[in-house]
Amino acid sequence: MIIDMHTHIFPRHIAEKTVEKLGTAAHIRPHTDGTLYGLLVSMRHSRIAYSVTQPAVTNPNSVEHLNSSIIEKILPRQEEGVLPFGGMHPDYPHVRRELLRLKNAGIKGIKLHPAYQRADLDDPRNLRILYEASDLGMIVLTHAGVDISVNGYDYASVEHILHVLKEVAPQKLVLAHMGGWGNWAQVESDLAGAPVWLDNAFTYGRLDTYPGMQPSPHVGTVLAPADFVRLCRKHGISRILFGTDSPWQDQDEYVQRLRAIGLTAAEQEAILGKNAAELLELSGTAP
Repeated sequence: MIIDMHTHIFPRHIAEKTVEKLGTAAHIRPHTDGTLYGLLVSMRHSRIAYSVTQPAVTNPNSVEHLNSSIIEKILPRQEEGVLPFGGMHPDYPHVRRELLRLKNAGIKGIKLHPAYQRADLDDPRNLRILYEASDLGMIVLTHAGVDISVNGYDYASVEHILHVLKEVAPQKLVLAHMGGWGNWAQVESDLAGAPVWLDNAFTYGRLDTYPGMQPSPHVGTVLAPADFVRLCRKHGISRILFGTDSPWQDQDEYVQRLRAIGLTAAEQEAILGKNAAELLELSGTAP
């Protein structure tokens, strides 16, 4: 059973423009149209049992509306393998109340994106969210490291992450992009082995661009196969999760890359689905 822990979808009426805008900023092209339907088609083709959708809330005033839409429109698609996380913003005032609403609806976690939300991961506002989510037994998946569509400051650096672990010690924290996109050496030296999960979204293989677009300036920044395998083993295979960042990577191709990267069959099975199934408390059967 394959579980993609890190995917994105957008409402149909804004998906095309959103995907084009983000792709142009990051010098990468999408592999679906960014809609729920596009994700479902990709999942069937790739034989992925579950995809966890991760919203990025950029306005605190949209938190409740977005989460209501997720509860009403996306959550009912669980039988098709779509597991939505909720959204949260550091400036939203009613954190615990909204987390309880999500949890009571059956949603198991939330997504933070410090770069899009312009708040350090260890900002007191985010520490409050992380504390409340942990207290409620909810998963928090956060972008970690540089965001390739946001130039300059790193809002989720290894230093910020280590401070979070010291101040809050969240129980179910997932760091996207192997704990710090583009900061692989520091992740390996300072963060590997910490009590967090790392997802492998967008960390190995090529970065495709639109035809005619300049190649991504980040092409040489992804992990080489041997470095990826070493980091996985140093951190602990049981805390590595498979994620594609769909639509920004092709789900089927990303699975095949992982199978060919140098991991044992048992390690592949753990990363592709077993670890996520345990974290999400799923049964061993696909939907």
